[in-house]
Amino acid sequence: MLALLAPGWLASGPVTIYETERLLVRDWTQEPDDLARVLDTYSRPEVVRFLNAPMFPLRDPAGADELVRRWHARNAQFAAGYGIWAVQRRDDGRVVGTVMLKPLPGPDERELTEDIEVGWHLHPDSWGHGYASEAARGAVERGFALGVPEIYAVVAPGNEASMSVARRLGMTFVGRRTDWYGGEELETFRLSRA
Repeated sequence: MLALLAPGWLASGPVTIYETERLLVRDWTQEPDDLARVLDTYSRPEVVRFLNAPMFPLRDPAGADELVRRWHARNAQFAAGYGIWAVQRRDDGRVVGTVMLKPLPGPDERELTEDIEVGWHLHPDSWGHGYASEAARGAVERGFALGVPEIYAVVAPGNEASMSVARRLGMTFVGRRTDWYGGEELETFRLSRA
């Protein structure tokens, strides 16, 4: 069961955005532990090989700091309820990766569309435990609670692991599309609110 919480900050750190059975989803911070985890995750070729962005792979701590700053700026640009967040295990506080619920960028990547995306990037030491599915399911539930009628997952061709997560979420494959991310051809999955 998803618990929706208000975004924001307490004196002790970020407020949890939502919770699942095993996970807390929260804002990324610029604390050293978060930045180290961002660097360790997004510097790995096996994580970034399907991410078509010139900043990847990250090469140094300054790159991790810049990436978190970009996420904060994007989160401020999104409507309330959307964001790019850290996924943290409840039992030991270990950050396992990133989950997002956000408007998809259109053919001109500077402009956001009305289409909402769920996405995930996990550190390899957290693969195979169901964290991506659990965090993404919580994001989808959050989107539907906000009134979003349908949510998309867009996946680079060849990324079988992410396509499997989309299927586990109950998403339907709708083919390859070029509507978003500068016209990049992406495997597209959709889930409509019941």
